[in-house]
Amino acid sequence: MKIIVTGGLGFIGSHTVVELQNNGHEVVIIDNCSNSSKEVLKGITNITGITPIFEEFDLREKSKVNDFFNRHQDIAGVIHFAASKAVGESVKEPLLYYENNIATLIYILQELQKKDKASFIFSSSCTVYGQADELPITENAPVKPAESPYGNTKQIGEEIIRDTCKITSHLKAISLRYFNPIGAHPSAEIGELPIGVPQNLVPFITQTAIGLRDQLSVFGDTYPTPDGTAIRDYIHVVDLAKAHVVALERLLQDKNKDNYEVFNVGTGVGSSVLEVITSFEKATNTSLNYKIVDKREGDVIAAYADTHKANHDLGWKANSSLDEAMASAWTWEQKVRSK
Repeated sequence: MKIIVTGGLGFIGSHTVVELQNNGHEVVIIDNCSNSSKEVLKGITNITGITPIFEEFDLREKSKVNDFFNRHQDIAGVIHFAASKAVGESVKEPLLYYENNIATLIYILQELQKKDKASFIFSSSCTVYGQADELPITENAPVKPAESPYGNTKQIGEEIIRDTCKITSHLKAISLRYFNPIGAHPSAEIGELPIGVPQNLVPFITQTAIGLRDQLSVFGDTYPTPDGTAIRDYIHVVDLAKAHVVALERLLQDKNKDNYEVFNVGTGVGSSVLEVITSFEKATNTSLNYKIVDKREGDVIAAYADTHKANHDLGWKANSSLDEAMASAWTWEQKVRSK
């Protein structure tokens, strides 16, 4: 099956390309390299022995999206990662996020509507739940007003997909609401490599530990949690990548119950920021320089997944521990900085 992976050179996208190729799928990557590098292609090739087809363009250019789909008529499915994803940045640059995350989704769905049959996997997020009333968070939890423009783009994106599937019987879609992806491929050939200052916790931890950053800022220690720091569900990126393959094959094999489904993808375990720091120090035998600073606008107190639906309906489960993920992230960071 030929599968399109938008943002396929990014952190989650590249790991998913590896898992797709390992499962026999032909992959075509679309990426504008705004937050990724063409060097990732070498890592994918080194792991799988296969170099995926790669096309570099911006999905905001509708004419190029149309041209791409005209040239690739034999597409069986699309996994859509390409989006801006930093909560803090979205608060400062909301229009950038609405254009990049919403317009590109619409252009892709417009092309898939033209096909006789299409499967679509959407990279969604637990941010759609906002500040949850109950933990762990189930798929039936109310979708509240988003805490950030980024979270709102994911809510709107899901609504667009659901409404499109209602009127397009030949289009099947799954939104994967994932929690906090971390770690790197065990080969250390690919991993998280943010351009500029990291917006996520774990790459900031590894960059601080290796000396690229002077100090890690922990945003707030007065939350109503056991140690006062925010709690998240941290999932190893390889486990997350495998969930995308399982979800896609569910659609390709017509095992879906509805033509639009939603699944949480996490470990089911919440870890505080300080617990993640402790895990890193234990897994790597490395001490970390950090300080407590003011809370960050747009952050929720705690979020971790109820994974029963994904475990039962998808037949997927996260297997890697937090310590394993932190160790792999550190191995990747050391390799990157040794080049």
